[in-house]
Amino acid sequence: MTQEDKNTQTFQKPYNLEPNIEAALSYLLSPFSGVFVFIMEKQNKFVRFHAFQSILFGVVAFGAWSIAQSLKLILIGFLIEPVVSILIAVCWFFLMWKAYNKVEFELPFLGKIAHDQVYKPSGTPESRNREETK
Repeated sequence: MTQEDKNTQTFQKPYNLEPNIEAALSYLLSPFSGVFVFIMEKQNKFVRFHAFQSILFGVVAFGAWSIAQSLKLILIGFLIEPVVSILIAVCWFFLMWKAYNKVEFELPFLGKIAHDQVYKPSGTPESRNREETK
């Protein structure tokens, strides 16, 4: 047993939540709560997927909101900013709802990145041997 395996087995989260609750909470203060959940959760890929998607969603949402805010200089931002804010809020509630209902909903582009990141095979030779024997 390697040192990494020992650390993974002895590590326990400071909280004990159902996976769907943990996944939904990863969106609560996106991207910060997503980072926290992604670091703390080592086993459940469903939770890790939602945490990673939460990180990506939070960064993109902040970027879109910032662009809309900066467009206020040329006055079109006064029309765009409320629309962007409402779309972000609706998407945020929708993602939390899907996670709570145990659905692994993938956002276009971002969901694919999150899925590939979480479900990629690890690069250790031991894990490759286990996957080949299945």
